[in-house]
Amino acid sequence: MCTAGYFERHDLGQIINEFQTTRPADTRQIVLFGLSMDYEVFLLSRIREAFERTGDNECATAEGLSAVASTITSAALIMVIVFGYFAFARVLLLQFLGFGLAVAVFLDATLIRMLLVPTIMSVAGRWNWWPGSRGGRDVDRD
Repeated sequence: MCTAGYFERHDLGQIINEFQTTRPADTRQIVLFGLSMDYEVFLLSRIREAFERTGDNECATAEGLSAVASTITSAALIMVIVFGYFAFARVLLLQFLGFGLAVAVFLDATLIRMLLVPTIMSVAGRWNWWPGSRGGRDVDRD
């Protein structure tokens, strides 16, 4: 939606109307899903490790986030720069995908991985770890 709005405001509305019947948005969503799952697995595995060590959800969320925040931000910055260069290509498909992926990776890394996931982990409390752990620790305590 953001990509289409950007291109429509820059006198490319006619091309976008034809472009929306093809599948670049599907491709962009598939690529973004694959990229964002790396962040998610990395973040949640650090939070889980901290929770197994401490047993405290709040502490584990803060510790896991602080352990990977700089890595996630750095990786997202690199991908935003690379995808941003695609936005300056002469091929409209590359411009469309590059701009859309750069915006999506930026929003995913900042709003979702650094703000929304820790907030939900904090609010959910013991329900994060339901149905329990496979190890010897009892993870149902708050």
